[in-house]
Amino acid sequence: MTQKNETTVLVLALLITTGLVGLGFWWFTSKTGSKTDSLINQESSQSDQANLKTFTQVKNVPSGLFSYGGSTTWATIRRDLDPAIQTVWPQFRLRYTHPNQGTPSTGSGIRMLLDNQLSFSHASRPIEDKEYEQAKQRGFTLVEIPVAIDGRAIGVHPSLNIPGITMQQRDDIYAGKITNWNQLGGPNLRIQRYAVQGDEGENLEIVPTPTEAIRKVAEDPAGMFEASAPLLVSQCKVKTLSLGRSYNQLIPPYKQPFVPLSECPSKRNEANTEAFLSGEYPLTRRLFVVVKKNNQIDQQAGEAYAQLLLTEQGQEMIEKAGFVRIR
Repeated sequence: MTQKNETTVLVLALLITTGLVGLGFWWFTSKTGSKTDSLINQESSQSDQANLKTFTQVKNVPSGLFSYGGSTTWATIRRDLDPAIQTVWPQFRLRYTHPNQGTPSTGSGIRMLLDNQLSFSHASRPIEDKEYEQAKQRGFTLVEIPVAIDGRAIGVHPSLNIPGITMQQRDDIYAGKITNWNQLGGPNLRIQRYAVQGDEGENLEIVPTPTEAIRKVAEDPAGMFEASAPLLVSQCKVKTLSLGRSYNQLIPPYKQPFVPLSECPSKRNEANTEAFLSGEYPLTRRLFVVVKKNNQIDQQAGEAYAQLLLTEQGQEMIEKAGFVRIR
C-alpha cells in the first residue's frame, strides 16, 4: 500500500471514529437530559403542589361519589371540611360511611378499604404491618399521607383534685400497677377506665362511642377516658389532666387560663396546640389519609383529598378544628 493510500485510510478511520464518538455522546446526553428534565418536572410539580393556597388550585380532582370512613378523631375536621370542599368541587362528592358492624375507628376504616368498601380512609395511627401485607395479597398497596398532628388527653370527673400525672404513671395505670386514685394523691377510689375499643386490662369498660365514654366519666368520680384533645378539652362535663414527662413538668392539654366548667358552653377550653407543636406536651400523634394505591379512581380520589387538606386553606381549617398543621 502506498503512503498516499495509507494516509487516506487513516483519515477515513479517524472520521468514522469521531462520528461514532459523537453519535454516542449525543445518545447519552439526550437520554440523560430526558431523565433530568423528567426529574426536574416532577420536582417542580411536587413543589407547586406543596405551595397551593386554596382548594381551587388542586389538580386532578375526580368526579363521582366517593365513600370514606375511619377514625372518629377526625369528626371535628370533616364537619366543616366536607361542606367547604363541596362548595369548590361539587362533582367530588364525599360520603362518610360507617362499618356494617362495630364502631368507626382507624382499624375499621382500613379493613373497609381493604375490602373495597371505601375509596380512602382517615387514620389516627400508622398502618400496621399486617394491614400492609393484607393489601399486598389483594394486589395493591396502602399509602399513609400525614396531614396534621393531634394531642391526646385524659378526661376525668370534675371532682378529681390532682394536678396531673406523668407519662410513667399513665403507663402504670394501663399496666394495672396503679389501680386507685389515692396512689396519685387523689381520693380512695378504684380507677375505672372507659374506652371505645382496641383496649384491654382490668377495670376497663368498653363503650360504643366517645360520646358515651364522656357521659360515663361525667357520672363516675373514679372514671377516666383517653381521647383526642380537641374533643375532650372542649367538653362541659369532664375536665382534662395535665401530663408531663416528669412531675415537675406537667403541661395542660388546654390553653391557659383554664375556663371553669361552670362557664361552659358560653365559653369553652381550647386545645393547647402550641405545646403539641413544640413537643412540650408529651402525648401527640400524627393523623393520616390512607390511600389505596391501585392506579384507579380510588387512588386519585384519596390523593386529591389529601392534597386538599395540605393546601393553605385546608391547613387553616385543621388548625381551626384544634389540631396542629404540618405545613
